[in-house]
Amino acid sequence: MKHPQIPLDYLTTFRTFVQQKVILSDAEWQHTASLLDCITIPTETLLLREGQICTSLYFLNEGLVRFFVIGADGKETTKFFTLKHQLFTSQQSFSTQSPAREQIETLEDSSFLVLSYTALQDLYHEIPQWHIFIRRVLQEVNSMTEKIYMDSITITAEERYRKMLLEEPEIMLRAPLKHIASYLGITPESLSRIRKKIAGE
Repeated sequence: MKHPQIPLDYLTTFRTFVQQKVILSDAEWQHTASLLDCITIPTETLLLREGQICTSLYFLNEGLVRFFVIGADGKETTKFFTLKHQLFTSQQSFSTQSPAREQIETLEDSSFLVLSYTALQDLYHEIPQWHIFIRRVLQEVNSMTEKIYMDSITITAEERYRKMLLEEPEIMLRAPLKHIASYLGITPESLSRIRKKIAGE
């Protein structure tokens, strides 16, 4: 049975997300729901630190999250942002249960459905469709990651900023400018110049 502390709309939204990729029977869904937890995390809290082993798969109900790495010079580089109704984890760390090379931070007060690594192994054993679901999610994530990488080396920061305005306006409105600049690989000053240029057009 579902945990009583998990809001019904969170479970409904997650089931819809899952069933866009695979179909679960009511019994399979009830088993899935019984393994979920729900947590709320304040803004600017690290869900994962570099060097920790990621033991959770997260579905973001509300809020905003960013993935970032810290270079040898101590400089943070934002890899990407996650908006609500997306599934995420530190892919390599979670899959191999090895120390993470990245960090995950909330940028707003955020709530999540959480599935532990151990619970996922249970689902793999009990519900074969979960293998298919995770494989399809990973295909989408890998495609998105490749797209971000290709954009970073084939188009300018200004072009990437314009693209974000069109494709990810929520992030542009909600994420701190310093993190958007980091994501684009430029300084906050350079981002300010780009924003002024576009505003003046």
